Amino acid sequence: MTRIYNFSAGPAVLPLEVLEQAQAELVEFQGSGMSIMEMSHRGKEYEAVHNEAVENIKKLLKLPANYSVLFMTGGATAQFALVPMNLLGSGRIADYINTGAWAAKAAKEAKVIGQVNVIANTEKDIPTRLPELSALRFTPGAAYVHLTSNETIPGTQWRTFPAPAAPLVADMSSDILSRPIDVAQFGLIYAGAQKNLGPAGVTVVIIRNDLAECVNEQTPNIFRYKTHLEENSLHNTPPCYIIYMLALCPRWLLKQGGVEAIARINRAKAARLYAAIDASGFYKGTATLDCRSDMNVTFRLPTEALEELFVKEAAAQQLKGLKGHRSVGGIRASIYNAFPLAGVEALIAFMKDFAKRNG
Repeated sequence: MTRIYNFSAGPAVLPLEVLEQAQAELVEFQGSGMSIMEMSHRGKEYEAVHNEAVENIKKLLKLPANYSVLFMTGGATAQFALVPMNLLGSGRIADYINTGAWAAKAAKEAKVIGQVNVIANTEKDIPTRLPELSALRFTPGAAYVHLTSNETIPGTQWRTFPAPAAPLVADMSSDILSRPIDVAQFGLIYAGAQKNLGPAGVTVVIIRNDLAECVNEQTPNIFRYKTHLEENSLHNTPPCYIIYMLALCPRWLLKQGGVEAIARINRAKAARLYAAIDASGFYKGTATLDCRSDMNVTFRLPTEALEELFVKEAAAQQLKGLKGHRSVGGIRASIYNAFPLAGVEALIAFMKDFAKRNG
């Protein structure tokens, strides 16, 4: 078997070490006589896995004592609705910062629940950028302020976060655990697992405990953060196998030296790739320099025909998943935590050769 270099935006590359351990434990988990997929979520074997997943994330984020880790389903898309269902009380306003497709989807869903004020909108700006912090005008008394920390489609990432008086809520699906953050800056963080945390199927929610009490009593129990907080995310049967993987991937990250160590690697990978783009005279980055993402490197070629050829030839060299999102085209190299530096070097070598032959 030959492992490709997987540049897909998500579901995305997983650590090989984790995949091999999961393979070894698939049929029988630690002498139990059965797969973890067959176990009761109330049993002691699964309970230990579940709790390790929680603790590993707490360690990596250096989580303050007044925050909790929840495991939920429905992806970040479900959280677009659950955030306002829990935090946007009757008669209140939530501020949203629209920086791209995912932030726009979050705002659109919140408008179904209550009143939303889009305080900045850079979704259509070319080259893509993020709003200036000094230009943000927050609504007095807002229930919360929502942003998307990393937009996978245009390849933009917040370097410094705003500091509103209201709780800051962040969709960190594509860059959670990729760099150090101060969790105390946020009231709530949510992230689909399928980029830096594990396989698709579970969403991690980090919530400041007092915010779980804000929920309207008309909200069904299953949709309340409070319910999942009080029952350790076991109110209903969780996706046990995915949470098992969610224990292994952060365990692997701890072995690498934690978030600080992986952040240095991530910055180095992205810097090398951006340097190759900027030095080429053939490729052109799509995001402004100060907003470039370390997770999703986006760029264009002189023509769409060349982009199509680039993707085809790259795939033949085992460099796959490079086609940009269908809404914008171009090229996108997603280089999450588990993506190896060797894969970035292989892409750079291919880019130089392709430009030489087609420039």
